[in-house]
Amino acid sequence: MDFILLIIAFRFLQTHAQTKELFPEWQDLFLKALIAACGFLVIQVVFDSTELIMRWVAHCINLYLVFAAYNRKVFEPLKPFVYAFFPVVLVNVLKDLSKLVAPEFYDNWESLFDTAAVFAWIWLVAQFIISRKQRKALEVERIKAVQREIEFKNSQKLKDALEVQVAERTAEITAQKEALEKTLDELKATQSQLIQSEKMASLGELTAGIAHEIQNPLNFVTNFSELNKELLEELKIELEKGDLDEIRLIVSDIEGNEEKIIHHGKRADAIVKGMLQHSRSSSGVKEPTHINDLAGEYLRLSYHGLRAKDKSFNASMQTDFDKAVGVVNVVSQEIGRVILNLVNNAFYAVSEKKKQLEEIGDPELLSRYKPTVWISTSRSKTGIEIHVKDNGTGMPDALKEKIFQPFFTTKPTGLGTGLGLSLSYDIVKLHGGNLTVKSQQGNLKNGEESWTEFIIFIPS
Repeated sequence: MDFILLIIAFRFLQTHAQTKELFPEWQDLFLKALIAACGFLVIQVVFDSTELIMRWVAHCINLYLVFAAYNRKVFEPLKPFVYAFFPVVLVNVLKDLSKLVAPEFYDNWESLFDTAAVFAWIWLVAQFIISRKQRKALEVERIKAVQREIEFKNSQKLKDALEVQVAERTAEITAQKEALEKTLDELKATQSQLIQSEKMASLGELTAGIAHEIQNPLNFVTNFSELNKELLEELKIELEKGDLDEIRLIVSDIEGNEEKIIHHGKRADAIVKGMLQHSRSSSGVKEPTHINDLAGEYLRLSYHGLRAKDKSFNASMQTDFDKAVGVVNVVSQEIGRVILNLVNNAFYAVSEKKKQLEEIGDPELLSRYKPTVWISTSRSKTGIEIHVKDNGTGMPDALKEKIFQPFFTTKPTGLGTGLGLSLSYDIVKLHGGNLTVKSQQGNLKNGEESWTEFIIFIPS
């Protein structure tokens, strides 16, 4: 019985050690001890004379196992299982010891020892059952821990992969950012070039009109200078004659001519200064400006510029300037560009409508159509308004929502950059005002009316 108990103990300890992966260096020792216990059991069974000796050998080994479990640190995790075997070992040792030392005592209390042995075995079985359940629970926990470890490793791998992807994506985004910044700088440079191109385009349109406008005062200056030259010749003759009355009359004429020369010279100077203001970059400084004079001047310059480019072009110009508008603080060259752009568009619209009527080939419709551009000003309590209206082609509602967008144009390729109205809108906004449009597009073949009106509002 003792060796059977010993074999069970060794086998149980070995199994638990393997399951828990505890002290693997002791597993060989467990196996050898198990083989030795089995050998001792065979000797005890075969040789009856060695039974007593073998039993005490088994007792010693069992007691040593108990001692080792409680005193060797490496066996400390197995204490609960040794604790389960200990009552059986103790009962057997006390039973054999009393039988050897005090046989009479053993004979009197043998039934007590048998009862104690039964309870010790019940205790052992109960502890084995509990231990089995605990091992199963621990095995479940171990499996869960292994799964968690696997999940953790997988998540770590995923994390590492994500970090690599994030690093790659960050590098890609950084490269894209640098490329976009470079593209943005190029776009800004291109935009500046386009804006300057638009300004130079409007300057080119002004050139012919300015040439026409400046020719009139220059003609006056030339004519009156030649006239003064003739009067000075006459003055020399009269000085020799000594006719004072005639001299005074000639001098008076010369003074009058000089005043006219000065007046038209200033007029030419004003036109040149206006051209220079239009061509150079705006200072952005507002200054008192006669809006009516500014509007009238740019209307004439636009008309004469178009006439110089196309001799067949002809249109009526009608103005209605409110004297109450007076002087307004604006950046004159910028507002001048806005007016020039709107008037140019108006003349283009009436010219296009006339071409379309000619293509239709209805003489009556063509004879009734009078290309006209109106420009008017008015003052209200909140500010001033400049209206530029034409009886041209008009535009549908869908276009009215897009015309202030950069690079949008209804003109054929090469005739417009699509920046004129966009720049005009921005200029008016910078003045705290607003640029709006009204339009009606009629059926030309039916003789329906079509028109477009732009309204510049500038707060005062």
